[in-house]
Amino acid sequence: MTMQNAECRNISVVLAAFCGEIFIAEQIASILPQLSDGDELLVSDDSPEGHTATRDIVRSFQDARIRYMRGPRRGVIKNVEFLLGQARGGILVLSDQDDVWLPGKLARTREALEKPKPAVFAHSAAITDEALREIGEIQIPKPGLLRNLVKNSYTGCCMALTRELLPHILPFPETIPMHDQWIGLRAQRFGHVIAIGEPLILHRRHGDTQTGRGSTLRQKIQWRINMLKALL
Repeated sequence: MTMQNAECRNISVVLAAFCGEIFIAEQIASILPQLSDGDELLVSDDSPEGHTATRDIVRSFQDARIRYMRGPRRGVIKNVEFLLGQARGGILVLSDQDDVWLPGKLARTREALEKPKPAVFAHSAAITDEALREIGEIQIPKPGLLRNLVKNSYTGCCMALTRELLPHILPFPETIPMHDQWIGLRAQRFGHVIAIGEPLILHRRHGDTQTGRGSTLRQKIQWRINMLKALL
């Protein structure tokens, strides 16, 4: 591997935040020990104007590898899109603000996505309650475009992607229901998906979780129509 390609394989962790002061310090503390010198942690804060608690916690770490910025305040999908556009690394790792990463997550990610080609890396996760007591499991994505169009099996907090995939996913279509399904489907079409059934994070679910909320049957049908149109 040339020096240029080695630098390209640096990692950018992208963390979309929204009023995340309850758990975000614990998440950042689990990420920073896994970063190498050339890596970065990007935090895009989508909190309302005047809300400074999340910003203050992020800045309190005083780590040069952290890049804090204000988000576009157009919802979580646009915030993730913004972060991916700002990232400098060759490997981009998605992160929720409430989770805790287990030791070795980034090492496993870097190993899986070392080669510069369009790809997604996905892993399983332990689902926990607020106190990190295990209550379930997120399984790895199932293969197949049609299967994942009908029933999405991709989970953003368990995913990473290579920079080479960015031209195939950005900008996000305005009508997609969630970014993780879009990224996974585009990786299946224009690259490949590497999945391991090893839980690499503790995925915390609680009353203030910003994603994973219920939806009506009519919404689900419309989302699938929108996703199909975007793919075509």
